Amino acid sequence: MLIAVYGIFAVAATARSAVQLATRFEQAPLAYALSAFAAVVYVVATAALAGVVSRRVAYLACGVELAGVLVVGAASLLSADAFPDATVWSDFGGGYGFVPLVLPVLGLLWLRHTGRAQLDRTTTSTQ
Repeated sequence: MLIAVYGIFAVAATARSAVQLATRFEQAPLAYALSAFAAVVYVVATAALAGVVSRRVAYLACGVELAGVLVVGAASLLSADAFPDATVWSDFGGGYGFVPLVLPVLGLLWLRHTGRAQLDRTTTSTQ
């Protein structure tokens, strides 16, 4: 389920940022560039969580996503003039029901949980 939600956000953020960059970049360049960056992070996180690339990349993608949501969320509240249009991470993902804030936390917890399970299986099989 987690990977499916990441996949949905990857597609949605990519489509949204592509339209924004192609049609009205000059209106809010910072917000639209951040939307494009978020889209890349969601694509990488989806692939990494699905096992297409390493767990380290998954940890990195989820960490960057969480940092992005926190930094952009705070900046969008403290300096609203810099964000005339919202990004996925504006207002800590409030426009998306705060899913962008919760998703990286769940991703990191899932990685930790599955990493421990793999370690337990490896330890058990070598004894």
